[in-house]
Amino acid sequence: MNNLIPLNMLPIGTTGRVKMLLSDGKTRRRMLDLGLIQGTKVEALRQSPSGDPTAYNIRGAVIALRSDEASKIFVENMQII
Repeated sequence: MNNLIPLNMLPIGTTGRVKMLLSDGKTRRRMLDLGLIQGTKVEALRQSPSGDPTAYNIRGAVIALRSDEASKIFVENMQII
C-alpha cells in the first residue's frame, strides 16, 4: 500500500512517518540534522496565519518548515494505515 504524500500536504493534527527525502546539498544536510531520517514520526501542529511556514513536532522539538522545504520530504500518513 503506497500512500506517500509530501510533508506539506499532511493535514494539521495528523502524524506521518518519513519515508523519503528528495532535497540535496545544504538543505538535505539541515533536514538530516533536524532528525528527518527514514522512519521518523512527524506531527503537523499548526500553520502560520499566512499558511507558510508550518510547525511540526519532530522528535520532541517544534520545527517550522517552509512549504518548499516540506514538499521534498515524503511521509506515510499514519492515520490512513
